[in-house]
Amino acid sequence: MRLDAIDRKILAVLQADGRKSIAELSGEVGLSPSPCLRRVKELEEAGLISRYAAVLDQRKAGLPVSVFVSIKLERQQEEALDAFSAAIRGWPEVLECYLMTGPRDYLLRVVAADLDAYERFLKEKLTRLDGIASIESSFALEQVKYSHVLPLP
Repeated sequence: MRLDAIDRKILAVLQADGRKSIAELSGEVGLSPSPCLRRVKELEEAGLISRYAAVLDQRKAGLPVSVFVSIKLERQQEEALDAFSAAIRGWPEVLECYLMTGPRDYLLRVVAADLDAYERFLKEKLTRLDGIASIESSFALEQVKYSHVLPLP
């Protein structure tokens, strides 16, 4: 999909505040409400806007611990990768999971209420998966930056 300057403005405003009404949005991007709504619908139908969500404060939600977990599998065969991915998708503690290049196969971002909760996750879920060669956990001390806003050109 080709984006023009108005599409980019719409996306920038909605990334900052997805609850904007069409009237508010149209005023900010310089369109009347009908063409603005049409453009938003086109962006949604094209899949560029995939969903709307509330962004929660992790600490206030009672999950102050962030852990970055590097996983190395015993085998990098397709069925082993698929089995690991399928298991991870069902665990709500895992907010992000990436298949990586380099010495590790996966990088996960896991949230927990405290160290005991992370230890339970590790022992009751992660270490029980077949095919894991090693697990390395790194605890975040401070969140320096967090953004869900893509830097559109």
